[in-house]
Amino acid sequence: MLLSIHFPSWLKPEIIPGLPVRWYGLMYLFAFATAFFLYRRQIRERRFPMTEDDLSSLFFFGILALLVGARLFSTLIYETSDIYIKKPWLIFWPFQNGKFTGLQGMSYHGGAFAGLLSVIIFAKVKRFSFREISDMFVAGIPLGYTFGRLGNFINAELYGRVTASPFGMIFPNATALPVSEGWVSEIAVKTGIITEGAFVNLPRHPSQLYEAFFEGIVLWAIIWFFRNRKPFKGFLTGLYFLGYGIFRFFIEYFREPDADLGYRIEFVKSNLPPAYTHPLLSFSTGQVLCFLMILFGVIWLIVASRLSDRDVIRIYDEPEKKQTGREEATTQRNRQRKLRKKLR
Repeated sequence: MLLSIHFPSWLKPEIIPGLPVRWYGLMYLFAFATAFFLYRRQIRERRFPMTEDDLSSLFFFGILALLVGARLFSTLIYETSDIYIKKPWLIFWPFQNGKFTGLQGMSYHGGAFAGLLSVIIFAKVKRFSFREISDMFVAGIPLGYTFGRLGNFINAELYGRVTASPFGMIFPNATALPVSEGWVSEIAVKTGIITEGAFVNLPRHPSQLYEAFFEGIVLWAIIWFFRNRKPFKGFLTGLYFLGYGIFRFFIEYFREPDADLGYRIEFVKSNLPPAYTHPLLSFSTGQVLCFLMILFGVIWLIVASRLSDRDVIRIYDEPEKKQTGREEATTQRNRQRKLRKKLR
């Protein structure tokens, strides 16, 4: 009896086979659209004085910064060869061997900090409160992020470690493991997999779905709950970095580190293969970056809680009232002109 799930054979990276349109790219569009509409909803709820043009500009430059930061960070942190140093134009070249492949290799952490920088610059240029804008921004991002991880799942990539649990899934492109290894044959027996050759493809944790649920849906629900209950401006921004860092840090224990990178920090060496186990005191690149996110989130919460202007949930005047105020000012100026004419 097979005690694992096979990856759905009908799921393919291309939406239409033979055409250069992939589900992963479409998931990005869904992600951006979700964040956009949730942000606009908050603007309307609070009657925030941001025009549609400003909103479009914010998202355009935010998305641009996110993509650039995610791609650059991926090539700098996760690429061990010097191909991008020798040929830097390949960083944003979406073709390989004459075929359209898109930008393969994006770092979430690079995109997050580049996106944050773009919001800081936008708020400075447009003279908006950065804390207000960023709080509304992060209240929609996690739900959009869910679609990105679903795109990874459809691509059958970024799967986790080998597991004998009922949640295990056999991914078609996962690395086959030698049956001669004791732990490999043991898990094959536990999961009811018949080993006919020297290598076998074992079930893996569907870590993409773990991340989509916890870093996406759960984190979004927490932040959305606090959006009108936050104790100070900037609270949601710190909560986002803190929450994402914590969720991702622990989910990394279910993921297999990149073969060419391994563990960046190992306090206790282990002879067991990373495909089988993740030692508690060994930390992957993702965990190191998540620790920095957690640290940033904590520091920001402390700093933001001590800043002035603690008008947490500010509901701005209705547009009609603003119009009335302008009309009154115009009327007052007309009266003053008439008075000056009489005095002359």
